[in-house]
Amino acid sequence: MRARKPNDVSAYERDLAMITIGGPQPLQGPIEISRYNPDWPAWYGAEEARIRSILGDRALRIEHVGSTAVTGLPAKPLIDIVMEVRDTAAEPEYLPDLEAAGYILRLREPEWYEHRLLKGPDRDINVHVFPAGCVEVERMLLFRDWLRANADDRELYARVKRELAARDWRYMQQYADSKAAVVGEIMARATSAGFPPA
Repeated sequence: MRARKPNDVSAYERDLAMITIGGPQPLQGPIEISRYNPDWPAWYGAEEARIRSILGDRALRIEHVGSTAVTGLPAKPLIDIVMEVRDTAAEPEYLPDLEAAGYILRLREPEWYEHRLLKGPDRDINVHVFPAGCVEVERMLLFRDWLRANADDRELYARVKRELAARDWRYMQQYADSKAAVVGEIMARATSAGFPPA
């Protein structure tokens, strides 16, 4: 879900309801931003291994993304995973096997790179599924790698996340969307710096 205005609640809820499987789920408490946990990469590794054991070579690419993939960066204790499959719209090729293993489809966004979002069976994770070669995957990896390499932007992003998490949001997606400005600013710096170097 992109290009929504998180402060226009009625329109936001309508748009969110259109893409959310089972309807939008309001937050049950404040958003928690935790200190970096050195166990997060291992949590990711376990989920990657489980997904690969389920899908085999149907999982064309799996990567750890988001704040938990950046050493030293405070984050929500939620592991973000990006996965490429041949065609996300061809759900019978991958979704039933993931659902049989306990993964739950929560978002279906055909207008945004055919994105699908699944929640994990026993750990707080998001599995973002995109079609092979999707530019959004490259953007996520660029953002991750730039934050890994740039302490100033890592600190800026941590500060803005804490400020935004302290606000009252009805839905987690509103918090996520509210980070768009700082993400855009950081991405512009990464791109103008020619990152990553050849």
